[in-house]
Amino acid sequence: MTLSPSRSLIAAIALSATAFPALAQEVNVYSSRHYDTDDALYQEFTNRTGITVNRIEAKADELIARMQAEGDNSPADVLLTVDVGRASRAEEAGVLQAFSSDVIDARIPPHLRDPDNMWFGVSQRARIIFYAKDRVENPPRTYEELADPKWKDTICIRSGSNIYNLSLLAGLIDVHGEEAAREWAKGVLANMARPPQGGDTDQLRGIVSGECDIAVSNQYYYLRGFEGEVEGLTSGLDNLGFIWPNQGDRGAHVNLSTAAKAAHAPNSDEADKLLEFFTSDFAQAHFAGQNNEYPAVSGVPLDEDTARMGIFIPDTQTSTAVYGDNAAKAQAIFNEIGWN
Repeated sequence: MTLSPSRSLIAAIALSATAFPALAQEVNVYSSRHYDTDDALYQEFTNRTGITVNRIEAKADELIARMQAEGDNSPADVLLTVDVGRASRAEEAGVLQAFSSDVIDARIPPHLRDPDNMWFGVSQRARIIFYAKDRVENPPRTYEELADPKWKDTICIRSGSNIYNLSLLAGLIDVHGEEAAREWAKGVLANMARPPQGGDTDQLRGIVSGECDIAVSNQYYYLRGFEGEVEGLTSGLDNLGFIWPNQGDRGAHVNLSTAAKAAHAPNSDEADKLLEFFTSDFAQAHFAGQNNEYPAVSGVPLDEDTARMGIFIPDTQTSTAVYGDNAAKAQAIFNEIGWN
C-alpha cells in the first residue's frame, strides 16, 4: 500500500532536520502510542544507557507517510505501531529495515516476530467474546461458533474496515482457507443485531443496553470500565461475561503492538539498543500495563487490572505475520459480502 502525503505534511518535512536537537547520543522514535507515561519508559532507557530519546507521536499511517516523504533524510530510527497491520503497511511502504538480534530472538517467541525480522511484538492484545450473563446461558466458545445461525440477531461487532477485524479474518484465512473464511464472515454478518458501528467500547455498550447479547472486542476495552467511569459500560460490568475463544484447540487470536527499525535510521547503534531494551522486564511491564495488554515476553507479571482476567492460551500456531499477508484478501471478503 502506497501512502501519498498531503502538501502540508510535505511542507513540514522541511523542518525535519531541526525536529530533533543534535545530541552526542540520541535515538529518534516515531510512535503511534499516545501515553504521557511513556516518559518514564524512555527515561529509564536513558538512565541505563545515557542515550536521549526524542519522539514524534501521530497516527501510524501519518507517520508512515512522513517517513516516505522524508526518504533517505528521515531522522526516524524506530517506529512503534499499535497493531501488526500497520507494521505490515510500513514494511510495504519501504520505510523499515530488517533487524536481527540474539536478545530479541531469545526473548520474543517466533510467532510474535516477523519472519524476515522487519518487526516484533512488544505487547499482546486478545480479541475475545463477551456476552450478557442474564441472557446467554451457553455463549459461543470459539470464533467459528459466532457464525452459527442460533446466534441470529444477537452479535455486535465493528466494521469490516477495522484493522482488528481485518487481522482476525486474516488469521481465519490462514487457518481454514479463503472460502471457509468467507462463509464464516457471511454467517457472522447474518447474526448481527445491528449494522456495524462505533468502536470496541460501543460493542460492549450494546450488551449493557440490551441491543445485543454477544460482542467481539479487544480485552482491554472491558478493563477500562474498571479503571474509571466509562459511560454506558461501567454500570453494566457485573452482567458482562467473557470467553477466551478456542481454548480447546489453537488458542485465542492475539494482535500486537510492534517495534521496528526505520529504513534509514541515522542512529543505528542507538536504535538497536532501544529495540533490545523494549524486551526487558521493565519495558514489557510498562508496555502491557499502559493499556491492560499482555506482555510479549513470558513470565513478566501482569498489572493488577489485567490480572483480573487471568491467563489464557494464545494462538501460537498462527504466525501474526499472516495478518498483514492476508489483509487484502480479508478486506476483499468484507467488501464482497457487505460487511461495511
